[in-house]
Amino acid sequence: MSSVFRDPTDMQELPSPSDSGEMTVARTDTLLRAQTHAWREHGLRISFVPTMGALHEGHLALVRRAREVADRVVVSIFVNPAQFDDDRDLVAYPRNPQRDATLLSAVGCHLLFLPPAETLYPEGHCTWVGLDGGPSTGLEGEHRPSHFRGVATVVAKLFNLVQPDIAIFGEKDAQQLAVIRQMVRDLHFPVEILSHPTIREEDGLAHSSRNARLDTQERRAAAVIHRALTRAGELIEQGERSAETIRQAVRQALHGDRRVRIDYVDVVDADSYEPLERLRGRVVVPVAVRLGDTRLIDNLRVEIDSPEKGGS
Repeated sequence: MSSVFRDPTDMQELPSPSDSGEMTVARTDTLLRAQTHAWREHGLRISFVPTMGALHEGHLALVRRAREVADRVVVSIFVNPAQFDDDRDLVAYPRNPQRDATLLSAVGCHLLFLPPAETLYPEGHCTWVGLDGGPSTGLEGEHRPSHFRGVATVVAKLFNLVQPDIAIFGEKDAQQLAVIRQMVRDLHFPVEILSHPTIREEDGLAHSSRNARLDTQERRAAAVIHRALTRAGELIEQGERSAETIRQAVRQALHGDRRVRIDYVDVVDADSYEPLERLRGRVVVPVAVRLGDTRLIDNLRVEIDSPEKGGS
């Protein structure tokens, strides 16, 4: 598949909806809407993967899944300033759209949407989407107070622009996934939300653009996150149903490396993100830690469909 990171203003007409092997790059909402409208006119289903760029294998897995469930795939790259609580983090966020476009073209993305900030946040912008309670409270919502308002707002905007049939999100950002699902239900967006399991490196560390910030020792230490979650999974498999026992086991495992500083460890309902006392139904064990100046999140997702086996 050819590299087609080209300026859409050079295009004289829309590409046909046939599989041409090319990827269109749209920097304007006008071109985006025209192309997706043409696809819908031909009865094609559209899947959508929103990203902030700095793509890695986790993102590419979402795109591959998007190709499986729809006729056309749209990926957006937009570093959303509204979801950063620290301006230093926003400035430091890696940006390499040329590389990202090459990766997306190689895995079969049909349209890359690269909007400028003024498209999504025009002058005088004052409308926001925020959850009043529900899965946006606690954990990431507590540690990053404006984060989910920024996430919900930009995703709502992108849904309105792309109008996808299906949108796909990774399970690494489990609380974000719960927030998006809640927003879609509450605001009646006509889009199906699919999730994709976390893609991991050889030692179990979840793929993340933030991993590149770790020095050699921090990167080695980061593997303890997956070991701690694996320990939680072992206890649950053995029949443990006490949420507090699971929390303490994860904390103990994380404390095995002095470089790791814990922001939180919890056991919550996968949909409401309410903390649990006893494990039941769909459960998430989320963790957030800091290694040097880098903050990493991960989680274990389990479904409890068996009775307790005598766990405390």
